[in-house]
Amino acid sequence: MHERVISALTIAGSDSGGGAGIQADLKAFAAHGVHGLSALAALTAQHTRGVTAVHAPDVGFLRAQIDACFEDFDVRAVKLGMLATADIIHAVADALAHWKPAALVVDPVMVATSGAKLLADDALDALRTRLLPTATVLTPNLPEAELLLGRRIAPGADADAALVELLDLGADGVLLKGGHLAETEVIDRFGSGVLRASFRSRRLPLEGHGTGCTLASAIAANLALGETPSQAARLGTEYIAGALAAGYRPGLGDVVVLDHFWRFRER
Repeated sequence: MHERVISALTIAGSDSGGGAGIQADLKAFAAHGVHGLSALAALTAQHTRGVTAVHAPDVGFLRAQIDACFEDFDVRAVKLGMLATADIIHAVADALAHWKPAALVVDPVMVATSGAKLLADDALDALRTRLLPTATVLTPNLPEAELLLGRRIAPGADADAALVELLDLGADGVLLKGGHLAETEVIDRFGSGVLRASFRSRRLPLEGHGTGCTLASAIAANLALGETPSQAARLGTEYIAGALAAGYRPGLGDVVVLDHFWRFRER
């Protein structure tokens, strides 16, 4: 039998505009030389100016997608994105408990760009109890971290303290993303057990689309390739900084879509 290539699976929502969600995840996987698999947990009608409709597939069909991926591919890492309801979260958690992937990156998509809360309370509770304790790396941005902790987070020392509180929720590692924090640089804070690290990048005067999805997928791809969680997080932040700097505006909106293959264009 031929040797199977390394694969990574994204379980998330689809973005019809191609800038975020599963479309961004698959491009990030490909840019890292990892075969990308997908299980659609939501479908969105979306472009660079917003989301116009959302449809969630039957949870039985979602489970069938996940099972099909694990039954045939060498899945080394799983990335979770938009999981809109408690039923979907429980279905995903049940599937992962059965298949036991070696690495799991949880991007807790809970707050819209407008600040609106995307998860009902029962879904937030299911996320906390069923998925966070199984995560290899949790990747919240500031609004998501505040929702998980139930408090505001200030820049500097308070963000450092929040990282410790997020680790107490059960994930092996946490990358608290710094894009929403009012700091001169973008400081992404990583913690895992006794390890603490900060990854710094230049703050660009633009609004990126799909940055969170892409960063979590880059981390998952690096975990699939055998990197440690801290190294995967560092490599992921470096990748996202380059992809954002090389971004472009394909639609009528002002948001910048990442160039997932920027490294190949620089050669």
